[in-house]
Amino acid sequence: MYLKNKTVWITGASSGIGRALTIELSKDNNLILSSRNKIALEKVKNECENPQNIRILPLDLENYSNFNNLTKQAILFFGNIDILINNGGISQRSLAKETNIKVDKKIMEVNYFGTVALTKAILPHFLENKNGHIIVITSVVGRIGTPLRSSYAASKHALHGFFDSLRAEVFKENIKVTLICPGFVQTNVSINALTGDGSKQNTMDKATANGLKPEYVAKKIRLAIEKNKEEVIIGGLKEKFSVLLKRFFPTLLSKLVRKIPVT
Repeated sequence: MYLKNKTVWITGASSGIGRALTIELSKDNNLILSSRNKIALEKVKNECENPQNIRILPLDLENYSNFNNLTKQAILFFGNIDILINNGGISQRSLAKETNIKVDKKIMEVNYFGTVALTKAILPHFLENKNGHIIVITSVVGRIGTPLRSSYAASKHALHGFFDSLRAEVFKENIKVTLICPGFVQTNVSINALTGDGSKQNTMDKATANGLKPEYVAKKIRLAIEKNKEEVIIGGLKEKFSVLLKRFFPTLLSKLVRKIPVT
């Protein structure tokens, strides 16, 4: 199997999809777990089958000036990194007209610049090895803009543009890039989402509460990595249908998006 006995670095590993991925991949891989919350990371580590094969490396995606040093530390844990899973990020729940520009900037700093900076920090290691796999957890909203997500959608669209370009640049170096686009998933993403003034929403959206289980999403992500998919939509019929409408009937999708509940 491709995804076995590898060293995998996962950001945003303290909860949600990152936690589920950690538990899923810990069965047969070495893992490096990162997020801002060291205590939560230790808790996730202790939930895994083989905690002795897991290392903790706290990291804040917004403070990316030290990523080169952190990457050196990450490589030293096991002597090599095979896969980087860019999962960390924040969401949004506010109308564009009510969103302070500082909130737009923060979302871009974390979701886009932080992810790109960490990828650039590990890229020399992959290029030297002539091998590596970069996984980016974006969103269906990276393909389709919806109300209350203007900044979040912009950050996810930007990730698609960057990593599609990067894939073409590093193909000959045997470096793979996979974009994962989840729909609604039962995580704390809406609770932690930023509102227009930068404060957290602190409530669970109905659509999120009714979303897919993180454990199911983690298994689908593992399968996408195993099959070296370039891009995968993981969601319900509504999300998958929306992506098809965007491609073939964009005007119809625009009309539907105005009416579909997104919270």
